[in-house]
Amino acid sequence: MRRLREPRRFIQVLAGSRQVGKTTLAGRAAARSGLPSRHASADEPTLRDTHWIQQQWEAARNLAVEADAEGALLVLDEVQKVTGWSEAVKHLWDADTRTGRRLKVVLLGSAPLLVERGLGESLAGRFEMLRLPHWSFAEMREAFGWSLEQYLFYGGYPGAAPLIRQPGRWMRYVRDSLIEPIVSRDVLLLSRVDKPALLRRLLELGCAYSGQILSYTKMLGQLQDAGNTTTLAHYLDLLSGAGLVTGLQKYAGGVARRRASSPKLQVFNTALITAQAGITLAQARADRTFRGRLVESAVGAHLTNAAAMGDCDVHYWRDRNREVDFVVSTGRTLVAIEVKSGRAPETLPGMAAFSEAFRPARKLLVGGDGIDLETFLSTPVDNWLEP
Repeated sequence: MRRLREPRRFIQVLAGSRQVGKTTLAGRAAARSGLPSRHASADEPTLRDTHWIQQQWEAARNLAVEADAEGALLVLDEVQKVTGWSEAVKHLWDADTRTGRRLKVVLLGSAPLLVERGLGESLAGRFEMLRLPHWSFAEMREAFGWSLEQYLFYGGYPGAAPLIRQPGRWMRYVRDSLIEPIVSRDVLLLSRVDKPALLRRLLELGCAYSGQILSYTKMLGQLQDAGNTTTLAHYLDLLSGAGLVTGLQKYAGGVARRRASSPKLQVFNTALITAQAGITLAQARADRTFRGRLVESAVGAHLTNAAAMGDCDVHYWRDRNREVDFVVSTGRTLVAIEVKSGRAPETLPGMAAFSEAFRPARKLLVGGDGIDLETFLSTPVDNWLEP
């Protein structure tokens, strides 16, 4: 709202995975801005072209002319679906700048990786980015009154929240209306994927093994595919850019050992695990091993979503049989985090070895006898990174 009320200066870009509230947020902000506005979406089965952008822009220009001094607002949803969108937007935006048109523009995109790629290619210096992560525990609790156990199981998809009293329906909705459109329309349709079946199986593997370190070679063995590790790493990058599953890299003194190290698989939203596991909340709570995976994955998702917003970097660390679950860094601040779903052991050899090697500013134990899990998930990540 503050940015929309400012004089026309930058294009505003909202980027985040599907179903995190981008369209709702933009619509309500547009309504409250008091500006005449036009909202159009390129999220169609067939790709739009740049002529569509020009048509929407001209219609919004007419609104700006009618509004005179107040100007107008154009909101383009799923803009990454339009081939050549960034060049078209650059041309139209620059033309308005030269002629002094008071047309403000908001762009929405559900494939953050592709949106950022287009912005970097053509729109340098012309935009501000607002990254929308998956909903946090604090947000789901405030909006829907969820308990910690509900959040661990059902994750952070607000659109699916009304369905949790019908577990089967909830699972089908997450699989069919959330996961499948992201894969088919945000990844396969917009990126070159020579082996779509391999990418889908990699997503399933990432959900099943979230929180575990798995070498690319072992992944290929699990996937029973004749692909190579480079292809697998590329597909994992695409899934990460779509806000589904990422591969955390090993921390090595401020440098992530890209490709050389085995990634730690991590979902962005625990709903991705449970919707594909096919079990109920009661069954998940009774299974200590499964619940432990959900706890670590929820902590990892909390950190990874903060990293996706640019607040920090997240890695893991391992040296032989000594391991630290998460290593979070920003600037010169380094925080080591160990997660325990049950009672923690008296000693943490991984934490001790990491502390000796890298001298972190903070060492956090989440769960067990350390920081309460509910407290950790309710606290913004940057609070733990303050000196």
